[in-house]
Amino acid sequence: MKKFAPTVNAVLLVISIVLALSLGATHIDHFWSALIHPGSNEILWQIRIPRVFAAVLVGAALGIAGLMAQGACNNALAEPAILGTSAGASFAAVIGVLFGVVQVGSLGAIALGAIGALFATALTFKLASLRSNLSSFALIIVGIAVSASLTAIVGIATTMVTRADARSISFWNFGSLSLITNGNLIGLCAITIIGGAIAWRVAPALDLLSLGDSTAFHLGVDVRKTRIVALIALSILAGGAVSSVGTIAFLGLAAPHIARFVYGPAHRFLIIQSALIGSTLLLLADTAARTIAQPNELPIGLVTSLLGAPILIALVVRRNTTWRTP
Repeated sequence: MKKFAPTVNAVLLVISIVLALSLGATHIDHFWSALIHPGSNEILWQIRIPRVFAAVLVGAALGIAGLMAQGACNNALAEPAILGTSAGASFAAVIGVLFGVVQVGSLGAIALGAIGALFATALTFKLASLRSNLSSFALIIVGIAVSASLTAIVGIATTMVTRADARSISFWNFGSLSLITNGNLIGLCAITIIGGAIAWRVAPALDLLSLGDSTAFHLGVDVRKTRIVALIALSILAGGAVSSVGTIAFLGLAAPHIARFVYGPAHRFLIIQSALIGSTLLLLADTAARTIAQPNELPIGLVTSLLGAPILIALVVRRNTTWRTP
């Protein structure tokens, strides 16, 4: 059964895409005909298709980002939000939007988000290694502190601003694909490809790093360099995703865990499966977010938590020895 699992994941993603395209507040007449005739239906081609492609890209980016976080820290609890990466991206993007430097979802916002994510991750990395050799435990603790600080600053900034769009910016910061357009897909595609390529390159070293820093060092792995490269991939992926659609909780933690439970520890294979699972989870969450409370739209982060938490708990209860932290 396990050998068929990759095919099952791909099929589930395709089914999720079809569901996301066909369901919504507005019913699309002759759906299949509209789908095979580009431009024939404005709602389908101008709103839903860009949104679905964005969900696929963002889900894949966050799935791989979570895998990089867990691999770099060799810690099952690591994810972009815990390491401060997501908060750094939100901080840079939201400040840029509030000061009128960039627009939400623009290439400039994606660039600012990636820079902010890199800055926050580097800050976490630096602070965690000030008094001793870098450890995964120190990275997690410092990352939580950095994340909390930057999140608080973003919250204060959006609360104090009197602009009319401040409320919508706050909503976007909790996760929303509602502002996605065709133009946003270029930047999202670029960061997913670049970050995914870096992740693919560092994956074999992460396999050895999972054996522990000392063992990896004796096997010829430059532990510090490996962590830095993995955290760069993490920052690019999470930074670009968060700056485009806001902070989406739990996805970066759940997708790699589900992939690891099913497929084992090999990081290159996990990159593909974490991307597929992340895309599927985000598509399902976004479809639910825009349909279950019509005409209102729920923050996606809330839905991803509701979808992912029971799955992760069930997998942990069933196979609680899959992850071994040295």
